[in-house]
Amino acid sequence: MAGPDPAVAAVRVAVRRALRRHLPRPPGRVLVAVSGGADSLALAAATAFVAPREGGSAAGVVVDHGLQEDSAVVAARAAEQARALGLAPVDVVPVTVHPGPDGPEADARAARLTALAGAAERLGASAVLLGHTRDDQAEQVLLGLVRGSGTRSLSGMPPARPVRDGGPLLLRPLLGTPREVTRAACRALGVEPWEDPHNRDRRYTRVRVREALADLERDLGPGVTAALARTAELLRDDEEVLRAATEAAREQLGRPPWSADALAGLPAAVRRRLWHAAALEAGSPGAQLGAVHLAAVDALVTDWHGQGPVDLPGGVRAGRDRGRVWLGTAPPS
Repeated sequence: MAGPDPAVAAVRVAVRRALRRHLPRPPGRVLVAVSGGADSLALAAATAFVAPREGGSAAGVVVDHGLQEDSAVVAARAAEQARALGLAPVDVVPVTVHPGPDGPEADARAARLTALAGAAERLGASAVLLGHTRDDQAEQVLLGLVRGSGTRSLSGMPPARPVRDGGPLLLRPLLGTPREVTRAACRALGVEPWEDPHNRDRRYTRVRVREALADLERDLGPGVTAALARTAELLRDDEEVLRAATEAAREQLGRPPWSADALAGLPAAVRRRLWHAAALEAGSPGAQLGAVHLAAVDALVTDWHGQGPVDLPGGVRAGRDRGRVWLGTAPPS
């Protein structure tokens, strides 16, 4: 008896490894986020096959962002395909994408994560599985390089993290799987994916990054995508060490304002993470907060000569007063 198509088998193996690595056994119910694209449909089919064999079950959720005229039709078709592939139940969740300071892509992402978290809690799922592939990971790293980001961004998307504090996990089983494999899996399964027109709209940064990566693959030879994804994996280990060191420093320092002398004794990489975390907590939009802003705040410690407060995105400011560095919307009284 012939086995499954190699692409179908590869996606199943990736899902099985992710469930065994990140979830207890049995894993309980897991939830697949289905968009109707090749990546999510291949993931849906693999999870519907693997989860029951691991002692769990697989459901699905389709988030309708309402950003296109026929979005409800597309969502309904994706849900129908997910059910045909073996997911049950499959919910369609309409959301409203509210414009924010970080741009339409970030706004849609925020609405989607909220919907996924709600669906997971409503259905009692231990994890939400996302269909990001190795190509998506490489695009994320390239985008971080263009923005001049540090290891936090260059380490790419994590394979597992909580949807929100205390909530179910977000799992990305396919971060090591090329996009061409998910498309081949869909062809082998006789599934016709939906092609999102936004994936060809150059107004979106992600689309331009994808085109640039394709140019690099053509001009430098195949392997660029795999190398970028491998870089993310290596840097993720470094980032974990730095994150732990930053959390320890934060616990020791307490809440800002912080002593400039105490800050000067910390490694620069730890200080930058402190500034980044504090700025986000004060309301600075993450997508607009860049390395140049963090360097200006750090100069309050490393190059202090009486300079005034530093303006950060979102109306957040940082300054130094009487040997202590503060960060917020106004100096501490």
